[in-house]
Amino acid sequence: MEIRSLTPADATAYRSLRLRGLREHPEAFTSSYEEDVQQPLQVAELRLASQRTSFWGAFQGRELCGAVGLEREGRAKVLHRAKVIGMYVVPEATGQGVGAQLLQALLARSRAEGLESLVLTVTEGNEAARRLYERCGFRSFGIEPRAIKVGPACYAKNHMVLDLTSS
Repeated sequence: MEIRSLTPADATAYRSLRLRGLREHPEAFTSSYEEDVQQPLQVAELRLASQRTSFWGAFQGRELCGAVGLEREGRAKVLHRAKVIGMYVVPEATGQGVGAQLLQALLARSRAEGLESLVLTVTEGNEAARRLYERCGFRSFGIEPRAIKVGPACYAKNHMVLDLTSS
């Protein structure tokens, strides 16, 4: 397993992985497959080249089997924090520590950049993901009811935070 930063050269593989996650688990993401599938490859290239986002990928051989992102805001008062986004590991690679390795790479970069806190949301009921985040030190600070709607079903989001100054 190789964990490394993704670059615009990885856009095709990243876009394919992202679309798969959106299609297979629509309740896990605020983005939708129906919207993202219509976007050109250039959108993925720009996302991977942005100064405000960083992405890591997990590769088994040449296949991208997981990814996670870190999104920063540009406003002065929030430069100390960032948001974990787009975590997805293909089902055939789950249970192999891929998600933990991706998060460890993200956490190492966050600490090296001097970030003080990270936030994320996880869909209520996704116990495997919630447990992974808790093992990495994230703690819940609130549940947002009806945060997203997929068809007629609404899903709550668990908001979690990790204080990087105490670890």
